[in-house]
Amino acid sequence: MTATAPTTLVLAGTGKTGSRVVSRLAEHDVPVRVGSRRGEPPFDWQDETTWEPALRGIDAAYVAYYPDAAFPGAAQAVRSFADLAVASGVRHLVLLADRGSAEAERCEQAVRESGAEWTVVRVGFITQNFSEAFLAELVRGGVVALPAGDVREPFTDAEDIADVAVAALTEKGHAGRIHDITGPRLLTFADAVGEIAAATGREIRYLPVTSEQFVSSLTGRGVPAAYATQLADLMTEVFDGRRENVTDTVESVLGRPPRDFAEYVRKTAATGAWDARAGASDGG
Repeated sequence: MTATAPTTLVLAGTGKTGSRVVSRLAEHDVPVRVGSRRGEPPFDWQDETTWEPALRGIDAAYVAYYPDAAFPGAAQAVRSFADLAVASGVRHLVLLADRGSAEAERCEQAVRESGAEWTVVRVGFITQNFSEAFLAELVRGGVVALPAGDVREPFTDAEDIADVAVAALTEKGHAGRIHDITGPRLLTFADAVGEIAAATGREIRYLPVTSEQFVSSLTGRGVPAAYATQLADLMTEVFDGRRENVTDTVESVLGRPPRDFAEYVRKTAATGAWDARAGASDGG
Protein backbone atom coordinates (compact mmCIF):
# COMPACT_ATOMS: atom_id res chain seq x y z
CA MET A 1 0.00 0.00 0.00
CA THR A 2 1.37 3.40 -0.97
CA ALA A 3 0.72 6.88 0.37
CA THR A 4 -1.14 7.70 -2.83
CA ALA A 5 -3.58 4.76 -2.57
CA PRO A 6 -7.24 5.86 -2.78
CA THR A 7 -8.71 6.65 0.62
CA THR A 8 -12.31 6.07 1.70
CA LEU A 9 -14.04 8.43 4.11
CA VAL A 10 -16.47 6.74 6.50
CA LEU A 11 -18.88 9.19 8.09
CA ALA A 12 -20.30 8.34 11.52
CA GLY A 13 -17.21 6.17 11.57
CA THR A 14 -17.56 5.31 15.25
CA GLY A 15 -21.27 4.45 15.07
CA LYS A 16 -23.12 1.16 14.75
CA THR A 17 -22.60 0.68 11.02
CA GLY A 18 -19.70 3.06 10.42
CA SER A 19 -17.36 1.38 12.88
CA ARG A 20 -18.01 -1.96 11.21
CA VAL A 21 -17.42 -0.48 7.76
CA VAL A 22 -14.11 0.96 8.99
CA SER A 23 -12.91 -2.37 10.33
CA ARG A 24 -13.91 -4.27 7.21
CA LEU A 25 -12.23 -1.79 4.87
CA ALA A 26 -9.07 -2.09 6.96
CA GLU A 27 -9.26 -5.87 6.54
CA HIS A 28 -9.40 -5.25 2.77
CA ASP A 29 -6.27 -3.05 3.06
CA VAL A 30 -8.29 -0.03 1.96
CA PRO A 31 -6.96 3.21 3.49
CA VAL A 32 -9.71 4.67 5.67
CA ARG A 33 -10.39 8.09 7.16
CA VAL A 34 -12.77 7.96 10.10
CA GLY A 35 -15.31 10.77 9.83
CA SER A 36 -16.20 11.76 13.37
CA ARG A 37 -15.82 14.70 15.69
CA ARG A 38 -12.79 12.97 17.21
CA GLY A 39 -11.35 12.00 13.84
CA GLU A 40 -8.18 13.38 12.28
CA PRO A 41 -9.14 15.72 10.77
CA PRO A 42 -12.44 15.99 12.66
CA PHE A 43 -15.78 15.81 10.86
CA ASP A 44 -19.01 17.23 12.24
CA TRP A 45 -22.27 17.23 10.29
CA GLN A 46 -23.29 20.37 12.20
CA ASP A 47 -20.09 22.27 11.28
CA GLU A 48 -19.59 22.63 7.54
CA THR A 49 -16.11 24.08 8.02
CA THR A 50 -14.95 20.55 8.93
CA TRP A 51 -16.15 18.99 5.69
CA GLU A 52 -13.55 20.18 3.19
CA PRO A 53 -10.50 19.10 5.24
CA ALA A 54 -12.07 15.67 5.78
CA LEU A 55 -12.65 15.30 2.01
CA ARG A 56 -9.08 16.06 0.91
CA GLY A 57 -7.60 13.13 -0.96
CA ILE A 58 -10.78 11.07 -0.68
CA ASP A 59 -11.86 8.76 -3.51
CA ALA A 60 -15.10 7.32 -2.06
CA ALA A 61 -17.31 7.99 0.95
CA TYR A 62 -19.76 6.10 3.12
CA VAL A 63 -22.35 8.76 3.85
CA ALA A 64 -24.16 8.09 7.14
CA TYR A 65 -25.93 11.20 8.37
CA TYR A 66 -25.96 11.81 12.11
CA PRO A 67 -28.23 11.53 13.96
CA ASP A 68 -30.32 9.90 11.21
CA ALA A 69 -31.04 10.33 7.51
CA ALA A 70 -34.75 10.48 8.35
CA PHE A 71 -34.42 13.50 10.67
CA PRO A 72 -35.46 16.98 9.50
CA GLY A 73 -32.63 18.79 7.72
CA ALA A 74 -30.79 15.62 6.72
CA ALA A 75 -31.46 15.97 3.00
CA GLN A 76 -30.20 19.54 2.85
CA ALA A 77 -27.02 18.58 4.68
CA VAL A 78 -26.46 15.49 2.52
CA ARG A 79 -26.98 17.53 -0.65
CA SER A 80 -24.46 20.15 0.46
CA PHE A 81 -21.98 17.46 1.46
CA ALA A 82 -22.43 15.52 -1.79
CA ASP A 83 -21.89 18.64 -3.90
CA LEU A 84 -18.71 19.47 -1.99
CA ALA A 85 -17.53 15.88 -2.21
CA VAL A 86 -17.85 15.85 -5.99
CA ALA A 87 -16.10 19.21 -6.23
CA SER A 88 -13.32 17.73 -4.09
CA GLY A 89 -12.83 14.78 -6.46
CA VAL A 90 -14.84 12.05 -4.75
CA ARG A 91 -15.98 9.50 -7.34
CA HIS A 92 -18.36 7.24 -5.42
CA LEU A 93 -20.87 7.93 -2.65
CA VAL A 94 -22.51 5.11 -0.69
CA LEU A 95 -25.48 6.47 1.25
CA LEU A 96 -27.03 4.87 4.33
CA ALA A 97 -30.78 5.59 4.13
CA ASP A 98 -33.94 4.65 6.02
CA ARG A 99 -36.58 2.42 4.47
CA GLY A 100 -39.85 4.28 4.07
CA SER A 101 -38.80 7.70 5.35
CA ALA A 102 -39.68 10.74 3.24
CA GLU A 103 -36.62 12.71 4.40
CA ALA A 104 -34.34 9.76 3.67
CA GLU A 105 -35.81 9.55 0.17
CA ARG A 106 -34.80 13.19 -0.31
CA CYS A 107 -31.29 12.24 0.85
CA GLU A 108 -31.25 9.54 -1.81
CA GLN A 109 -32.30 12.06 -4.46
CA ALA A 110 -29.52 14.42 -3.38
CA VAL A 111 -26.89 11.72 -3.83
CA ARG A 112 -28.32 10.57 -7.16
CA GLU A 113 -28.19 14.14 -8.47
CA SER A 114 -24.67 14.86 -7.17
CA GLY A 115 -22.84 13.78 -10.31
CA ALA A 116 -20.86 11.07 -8.50
CA GLU A 117 -21.33 7.35 -8.89
CA TRP A 118 -23.77 6.42 -6.16
CA THR A 119 -25.11 3.44 -4.26
CA VAL A 120 -27.92 3.54 -1.71
CA VAL A 121 -27.91 1.11 1.22
CA ARG A 122 -31.48 1.31 2.47
CA VAL A 123 -32.21 -0.21 5.89
CA GLY A 124 -34.92 -0.34 8.53
CA PHE A 125 -34.60 -0.74 12.28
CA ILE A 126 -31.03 -1.80 13.07
CA THR A 127 -30.88 -4.84 15.34
CA GLN A 128 -27.98 -3.47 17.36
CA ASN A 129 -30.19 -0.64 18.63
CA PHE A 130 -31.15 -3.11 21.34
CA SER A 131 -27.57 -3.25 22.64
CA GLU A 132 -25.60 -0.31 21.26
CA ALA A 133 -28.10 2.54 21.61
CA PHE A 134 -30.70 3.87 24.04
CA LEU A 135 -32.74 0.66 23.94
CA ALA A 136 -29.98 -1.14 25.83
CA GLU A 137 -30.88 0.83 28.94
CA LEU A 138 -34.55 -0.06 28.52
CA VAL A 139 -33.76 -3.75 28.07
CA ARG A 140 -31.63 -3.77 31.21
CA GLY A 141 -34.43 -1.98 33.05
CA GLY A 142 -36.92 -4.68 32.09
CA VAL A 143 -39.42 -2.57 30.12
CA VAL A 144 -38.96 -1.57 26.47
CA ALA A 145 -41.53 1.18 25.89
CA LEU A 146 -41.85 2.34 22.28
CA PRO A 147 -44.50 3.99 20.08
CA ALA A 148 -44.47 1.06 17.66
CA GLY A 149 -47.71 -0.75 18.46
CA ASP A 150 -47.80 -4.29 17.09
CA VAL A 151 -46.21 -3.47 13.73
CA ARG A 152 -43.85 -6.08 12.30
CA GLU A 153 -40.30 -5.09 11.39
CA PRO A 154 -37.60 -7.02 9.47
CA PHE A 155 -34.85 -6.16 11.96
CA THR A 156 -31.62 -5.60 10.04
CA ASP A 157 -28.25 -6.61 11.47
CA ALA A 158 -25.50 -3.96 11.39
CA GLU A 159 -23.05 -6.68 10.35
CA ASP A 160 -25.06 -7.27 7.17
CA ILE A 161 -25.34 -3.54 6.52
CA ALA A 162 -21.58 -3.15 6.81
CA ASP A 163 -20.88 -6.14 4.57
CA VAL A 164 -23.14 -4.79 1.83
CA ALA A 165 -21.72 -1.27 2.16
CA VAL A 166 -18.16 -2.55 1.90
CA ALA A 167 -19.07 -4.62 -1.15
CA ALA A 168 -20.45 -1.44 -2.74
CA LEU A 169 -17.27 0.45 -1.85
CA THR A 170 -14.76 -2.17 -2.99
CA GLU A 171 -16.40 -4.12 -5.83
CA LYS A 172 -17.64 -3.22 -9.30
CA GLY A 173 -21.28 -3.44 -10.29
CA HIS A 174 -22.92 -1.48 -7.46
CA ALA A 175 -23.04 1.99 -8.99
CA GLY A 176 -26.56 3.26 -9.59
CA ARG A 177 -28.13 0.53 -7.42
CA ILE A 178 -30.38 0.67 -4.37
CA HIS A 179 -29.64 -2.15 -1.94
CA ASP A 180 -32.79 -2.53 0.16
CA ILE A 181 -31.62 -4.63 3.10
CA THR A 182 -33.71 -6.53 5.63
CA GLY A 183 -33.37 -9.41 8.00
CA PRO A 184 -34.84 -12.80 7.06
CA ARG A 185 -38.14 -12.56 8.97
CA LEU A 186 -40.72 -10.16 10.36
CA LEU A 187 -41.07 -9.71 14.11
CA THR A 188 -43.13 -7.40 16.26
CA PHE A 189 -41.26 -5.55 18.97
CA ALA A 190 -43.05 -7.80 21.44
CA ASP A 191 -41.59 -10.81 19.60
CA ALA A 192 -38.10 -9.29 19.62
CA VAL A 193 -38.18 -8.39 23.30
CA GLY A 194 -39.57 -11.84 24.08
CA GLU A 195 -36.59 -13.48 22.38
CA ILE A 196 -34.22 -11.28 24.38
CA ALA A 197 -36.03 -12.18 27.60
CA ALA A 198 -35.83 -15.89 26.84
CA ALA A 199 -32.12 -15.70 26.04
CA THR A 200 -31.26 -13.75 29.18
CA GLY A 201 -33.58 -15.61 31.52
CA ARG A 202 -34.93 -12.27 32.73
CA GLU A 203 -38.39 -10.75 32.86
CA ILE A 204 -38.32 -8.15 30.09
CA ARG A 205 -41.49 -6.91 28.43
CA TYR A 206 -42.45 -4.67 25.56
CA LEU A 207 -44.83 -1.81 26.36
CA PRO A 208 -46.50 0.04 23.46
CA VAL A 209 -46.85 3.73 24.32
CA THR A 210 -47.98 6.93 22.62
CA SER A 211 -45.51 9.32 21.02
CA GLU A 212 -46.13 11.77 23.84
CA GLN A 213 -45.38 9.16 26.49
CA PHE A 214 -42.24 8.12 24.62
CA VAL A 215 -40.95 11.70 24.43
CA SER A 216 -41.68 12.23 28.11
CA SER A 217 -39.80 9.05 28.98
CA LEU A 218 -36.73 10.12 26.99
CA THR A 219 -36.62 13.68 28.26
CA GLY A 220 -37.02 12.35 31.78
CA ARG A 221 -33.74 10.50 31.27
CA GLY A 222 -31.96 13.62 30.04
CA VAL A 223 -32.44 13.23 26.28
CA PRO A 224 -32.84 16.66 24.60
CA ALA A 225 -36.48 17.38 23.82
CA ALA A 226 -35.83 18.18 20.14
CA TYR A 227 -34.08 14.87 19.55
CA ALA A 228 -36.72 12.92 21.48
CA THR A 229 -39.51 14.54 19.46
CA GLN A 230 -37.79 13.88 16.13
CA LEU A 231 -37.20 10.25 17.07
CA ALA A 232 -40.85 9.84 18.07
CA ASP A 233 -41.98 11.46 14.82
CA LEU A 234 -39.78 9.08 12.82
CA MET A 235 -41.20 6.05 14.59
CA THR A 236 -44.74 7.28 14.02
CA GLU A 237 -43.96 7.74 10.33
CA VAL A 238 -42.35 4.39 9.54
CA PHE A 239 -43.99 2.02 12.03
CA ASP A 240 -47.29 2.00 10.16
CA GLY A 241 -46.79 -1.22 8.22
CA ARG A 242 -44.92 0.25 5.25
CA ARG A 243 -41.81 -1.79 6.12
CA GLU A 244 -43.58 -5.11 6.72
CA ASN A 245 -41.72 -7.02 4.02
CA VAL A 246 -38.42 -8.83 3.62
CA THR A 247 -36.00 -8.70 0.69
CA ASP A 248 -33.37 -11.06 -0.71
CA THR A 249 -30.80 -8.27 -1.08
CA VAL A 250 -28.23 -9.64 1.37
CA GLU A 251 -28.21 -13.00 -0.36
CA SER A 252 -28.08 -11.51 -3.85
CA VAL A 253 -25.20 -9.16 -2.96
CA LEU A 254 -23.21 -11.35 -0.58
CA GLY A 255 -24.16 -14.87 -1.60
CA ARG A 256 -25.32 -15.81 1.90
CA PRO A 257 -28.52 -15.38 3.89
CA PRO A 258 -28.95 -12.39 6.22
CA ARG A 259 -28.23 -12.83 9.91
CA ASP A 260 -31.26 -13.81 11.91
CA PHE A 261 -32.36 -11.85 14.96
CA ALA A 262 -32.06 -15.00 17.08
CA GLU A 263 -28.34 -15.26 16.25
CA TYR A 264 -27.78 -11.69 17.36
CA VAL A 265 -29.74 -12.25 20.58
CA ARG A 266 -27.84 -15.41 21.45
CA LYS A 267 -24.42 -13.81 20.94
CA THR A 268 -25.30 -10.56 22.69
CA ALA A 269 -26.90 -12.24 25.69
CA ALA A 270 -23.71 -14.27 26.15
CA THR A 271 -21.71 -11.06 26.59
CA GLY A 272 -23.79 -9.96 29.59
CA ALA A 273 -24.70 -6.68 27.87
CA TRP A 274 -28.33 -7.05 28.95
CA ASP A 275 -27.70 -8.07 32.54
CA ALA A 276 -29.61 -5.84 34.94
CA ARG A 277 -26.37 -4.59 36.51
CA ALA A 278 -24.45 -4.10 33.28
CA GLY A 279 -22.87 -0.70 32.69
CA ALA A 280 -24.27 1.87 30.32
CA SER A 281 -23.86 1.05 26.65
CA ASP A 282 -21.83 3.25 24.30
CA GLY A 283 -24.35 4.14 21.64
CA GLY A 284 -23.88 5.94 18.35
